[in-house]
Amino acid sequence: QVQLVESGGGLVEPGGSLRLSCAASGSIFSINSMGWYRQALGKQRELVITILSDGRTHIGNSVKGRFTISRDNAKNTVYLQMNNLEPEDTAVYYCTADGLGYRREPFDSWGRGTQVTVSS
Repeated sequence: QVQLVESGGGLVEPGGSLRLSCAASGSIFSINSMGWYRQALGKQRELVITILSDGRTHIGNSVKGRFTISRDNAKNTVYLQMNNLEPEDTAVYYCTADGLGYRREPFDSWGRGTQVTVSS
């Protein structure tokens, strides 16, 4: 079992910034991809940004140029830096990670989500 715990969500004004963190723990041998998805009220879950163990990223079109991701492999932690936030960024942000457990069993885990609200 691999658990993901997100932190850093909250209320921010348009144009502001927030930084989310997500730490993975449990039966972890290696993590391939870590990243973030989001789901706004009444909408489908969508990709925000993900990062592979080699540093390559995959970013959603709606956040290009505003959001960045970084990863601390030693701590099994991923960070999402969100700048120039817009009301349309309001959503629950979910951390995700996939890789191999101690017994080389694959895992694909999701966090419980953290609310980000952009409003004046």
